[in-house]
Amino acid sequence: MRGTRSGTGAALAAGALALAGLVFAPAAVAVAPTTATIEADCGFFGGGEATLTATQDGTAATMTLTSSAITAPVGLGEDSIDSVLTLVNAGGGTVVFSGTENPAMEAGDPVQVGPLDGTVASGDSLEAYGGSLTMTVFGITITCTATGPQSPGPFVFD
Repeated sequence: MRGTRSGTGAALAAGALALAGLVFAPAAVAVAPTTATIEADCGFFGGGEATLTATQDGTAATMTLTSSAITAPVGLGEDSIDSVLTLVNAGGGTVVFSGTENPAMEAGDPVQVGPLDGTVASGDSLEAYGGSLTMTVFGITITCTATGPQSPGPFVFD
């Protein structure tokens, strides 16, 4: 009987240590940085500072763009902007993020589009400078481009 108790106690202690190791293990960061800023030029529709936010889950990734400097030209309903964000990959080519996700906005409200969905590969290093964001609203296409490299640097995916 005594051997069974100490064996059970040792197993419970080992299990508790393993669980504690999982709880206190640092979370893996899939993409770094998770946010970057750009200066954007949207032509007739304005321009200024915008923030890109990235997430990653395996090969699936999302990008969200927000800007208080770029504003909605008219009132827009939720999920009414068809957006395509093209980022330049340092390894060659481009990666496209697209979707129709956006909150409802009144005329003059800060613009927010996303999360826009895309597919990435391990090691992709994506930069907005040289790419573009096109937003189609009521059949009108608005194209925004970065006027310089993003800060603090490109998004690098695991």
